[in-house]
Amino acid sequence: MFKKLKTLEKHHQFMYSLIIAIGIVGIWRGIWLLLDLYLFKQNETISAIVSLTLGILILAITHHKLS
Repeated sequence: MFKKLKTLEKHHQFMYSLIIAIGIVGIWRGIWLLLDLYLFKQNETISAIVSLTLGILILAITHHKLS
């Protein structure tokens, strides 16, 4: 995919990168809002701790699998 991106003209590369960035931010925002709504909505501290722990575990597991 990145090889194809390098062959595009500069302004097309920028537009393609911008579209990807908007998509990533949209996904991030959606997940963030869903976690706010459904993950321990009555206690923000516990929700933050659980979210942080899950995020670290997901990063650690995926890093271990990719190594």
